[in-house]
Amino acid sequence: MTTSTTYSEASPDKPVNSATRVATASFIGTAIEFYDFYVYATAAALVIGPVFFPQTSGTAQMLSAFLTFGIAFLARPLGSFLFGHFGDRVGRKSTLVASLLLMGVCTTLIGVLPGYATIGAWAPILLCVLRFGQGLGLGGEWGGAALLATENAPKGKRAWYGMFPQLGPSIGFLAANGLFLILAMSLTDEQFRSWGWRIPFLLSAALVMVGLYVRLKLEETPVFAKAIAQHERVKMPIVELFSQYWAPMLLGAASMVVCYALFYISTVFSLSYGVSTLGYTRETFLGLLCFAVLFMAAATPLSAWASDRYGRKPVLIVGGVLAVLSGFLMEPLLTQGSTWGVALFLCIELFLMGVTFAPMGALLPELFPTRVRYSGASAAYNLGGIVGASAAPFFAQKLVSMGGLSWVGGYVSGAAILSLIAVLCLKETREADLNKVV
Repeated sequence: MTTSTTYSEASPDKPVNSATRVATASFIGTAIEFYDFYVYATAAALVIGPVFFPQTSGTAQMLSAFLTFGIAFLARPLGSFLFGHFGDRVGRKSTLVASLLLMGVCTTLIGVLPGYATIGAWAPILLCVLRFGQGLGLGGEWGGAALLATENAPKGKRAWYGMFPQLGPSIGFLAANGLFLILAMSLTDEQFRSWGWRIPFLLSAALVMVGLYVRLKLEETPVFAKAIAQHERVKMPIVELFSQYWAPMLLGAASMVVCYALFYISTVFSLSYGVSTLGYTRETFLGLLCFAVLFMAAATPLSAWASDRYGRKPVLIVGGVLAVLSGFLMEPLLTQGSTWGVALFLCIELFLMGVTFAPMGALLPELFPTRVRYSGASAAYNLGGIVGASAAPFFAQKLVSMGGLSWVGGYVSGAAILSLIAVLCLKETREADLNKVV
C-alpha cells in the first residue's frame, strides 16, 4: 500500500481501555523502568567504581563506572528496533510486558552480582552484560508506553495523555534517589559499600511484579486494533522505517538530545562532582536532587498542557532557548560555595528538562504512521540518548578536568542548540491523525 489510509471511527468489537487504566499503566511502567535505570546511575556515581574496578585509581574508577553507565545507552537503540519490530507486528501490550520483564530481571541480578574482590575480572564483565540487558529493556519501554497513552487519547488531549509516561521518570528518579538517601543516612560508608547499595536493585523485583499486573490487565490500543483488522502491518517495520521515515526519525532523535543532556549532567555528573569535589556528603546532595526533581515533575503537566494548547514546537523552542542560556549558569552557581546556588542550578536544569521532555510523549509518536510508529518513536527516543546521555557523564568528567565547569556548561548549551535546530526543521504535529496507517 502506498497511499495514506485513515480508518473510520468504527473500531473492532473489543473492550476500550479506561482513561484511568491507560494513565496508570503508561505511568507505572515507565516509573519502574526508570527507577531501575536511575538506581544504576546513582550507584555509578557513588559505589560502582570501588566495588567493580578497585584495581585502578579513584579517577579511573569513576571513569570506568561512567563507561558502564553508557553501555546501556548504546543498547537502547537496539532494544528499540527489537521491541519496536514486535510492537508493530504483534502489538503494544505484549511487547510492553516483555520489555518490563527484561529490565527487571537484569536490575535484580546486578543486585546479587559479586564484586571484583570475589570473582575478579568476571565481575565487571558480567556487570557490562547485565547493563546491556537493562538498555535493551528500556529501549523498548518508552515507545510502547507513549503509544499506549497517545493511541488511547481523545482528540486535542494527546500531549496530556502522553504526559503520563513522561511523569514516570520523575517518580522513578525520586524513588531511586530517595532510597539511596535513606540508606546513606542509615548505614556507615563501609556497610553501604559492602551490601547496602544492593538493596535498591533487589527491590526492583517487587516493583516489576506490580507493573506486570497492571499491564496484563490492558487491552490492545484501538489504533493498533484497527490496523490489525485492516491487515495493515508490515513484515519488517525497521526496513520501512529506514527507507521511508529516516528523516523524522533523525530529527526526532536530535530534538531529544537536550532532554538527556539536561538530566544526566544535572544528576549523575553533578552528584559525582558535588560529593568528590565540592565536598558535600552523599545524603546532602541526594537530598538536593530529590528536591530539584520536584520541579521537573511540576513542569511536565504544565508543558504538556501548553503543547496541546499552543502546539509542540512553540513550547519546545522556548524550552530550548532557555536551556541554551542555562549552560552559562553552571560554573557561577556551582562554584560560588553556597548550597542555595547548587540547589538553584539543579532546580533550573530539571525544570527545563520537564519543559522539553513532556511534549515528546506526543510529538515522537505523531511523526510516524501506525505501521512503524512503535519502531520510529522508540528509535528516535533512544538514538537521542547516544548523543545526549550515553557519554555525557564521562565527557563531563573529562571536560571539567580540561577547562572547568564552564566547559561542561558549554556541553549543555551545545546540546540545546542541536535540539533547537531539529525542532525548527520538524513540522507541527498537534493536528496529526494517528489513525493513518501509511
